[in-house]
Amino acid sequence: MPDIDIDFSDEGRGRVIEYVREKYGHDQVGQICTFGTLAARAAVKDVGRALGIPFAEMNQFAKLIPARPGITIADAIKENPDLKKTVDTNPLHHKLITNAQKLEGTVRQLGVHACAVIIAPSPMTDFCPLQHPPKDETAIVTQFSAYPLDGLGLLKMDFLGLRNLTIIDRALRIIENNHGIKIDIDNLPMDDQRVFDVFAGGDTTGIFQFESAGMRRYLQELVPNTFEDIIVMVSLYRPGPMLYIPTYIKRKHGKEKVKYPHESLAQILQLTQGIAVYQEQIMQIVQAFAGFSLGEADILRRAMGKKIKELMDEQKGKFIEAALKIGHTEKLATYIFTDIIEPFAGYGFNKSHAACYAMIAYQTAYLKAYYPTEFLTALMVSDEDDTDRIVLEINEAKSKHIQVLVPDVNESRRHFTYIDRQKIRFGLKAIK
Repeated sequence: MPDIDIDFSDEGRGRVIEYVREKYGHDQVGQICTFGTLAARAAVKDVGRALGIPFAEMNQFAKLIPARPGITIADAIKENPDLKKTVDTNPLHHKLITNAQKLEGTVRQLGVHACAVIIAPSPMTDFCPLQHPPKDETAIVTQFSAYPLDGLGLLKMDFLGLRNLTIIDRALRIIENNHGIKIDIDNLPMDDQRVFDVFAGGDTTGIFQFESAGMRRYLQELVPNTFEDIIVMVSLYRPGPMLYIPTYIKRKHGKEKVKYPHESLAQILQLTQGIAVYQEQIMQIVQAFAGFSLGEADILRRAMGKKIKELMDEQKGKFIEAALKIGHTEKLATYIFTDIIEPFAGYGFNKSHAACYAMIAYQTAYLKAYYPTEFLTALMVSDEDDTDRIVLEINEAKSKHIQVLVPDVNESRRHFTYIDRQKIRFGLKAIK
């Protein structure tokens, strides 16, 4: 069955789920469970509590395990000599680590998937067991995770709540309420230099997908001047494709000649400086170079998306064999698969997805360029429960000569409030 992703404002996501329940039946719609497993540090802390080790000592010991996703206890012992030493010399720590290793990776708790919703053709109980999630007697979640449900042929829809859509909506309301201007955000001019200056200057606090320090650096080097550049950067700034960003920048500015791995790929890669950026391009490459049908190209795309090594190895063999039949050399076919196709396995965006994300980025950059105070007010309302973000955004306001006035019982409202083009009043809800 198809897996359909749709993004809504985070304030509206609950209404969408409720609509789907009303339309298809409460017994035919459910959210998907997730299984939280014990990572290395969590296993150590749980065992430490069970063994009665004082909290401070257990916490200090757990900190010897690097705070890196996916790290195992065995890897941590190899990497950190201090951890190895204390495990070898302290009998209690040795007992702690031995028991933690037995628990590591086991399921610790049940959660609810951030966005996935299953829609069944008949009551969900015909397909899988159900339950209420912890501390919620109204919601229904499956007891199977996403992959087994996919195997049952059920429709999965990802209703993702994007705070940036809420920020855009709130900023538009602030502008209309204070200036009487109604902006048609979906029909902005797509060649606005002031908007491109926001990206080129790395002035991207609050800009969807473009806030990280690495992204800002690349934007300042790229100096984007077309919407295509924004789409490309959304797609390239991901594991795998990220390695090609410096090459894209050099070629964009004429500092490096655009090269194509084979003449049959020139038309496919022309818009992206000779670099494969999108899933569609990967599908076109295997069609043009190896004679794959569109259906075969889609099977390859799905194998890449699932990141299953056996499937990828099988597809690699098929690709090389098909390329050899057409008359290409094994060396060139292997190069195209391993250096162009494989780096994008599981990380490549399709262009339509990237274009939608780039559009949200462009819209937020437009509001920041023309209505900075209104935009920052909307941004602060969205982040009012996150003190670190509020501090960052207050500094951003100062850099633009916008005052964030202290809370005032006569003027402050629940949320941050737009006063005028130079002033924002601190919201009462953000006070700790």
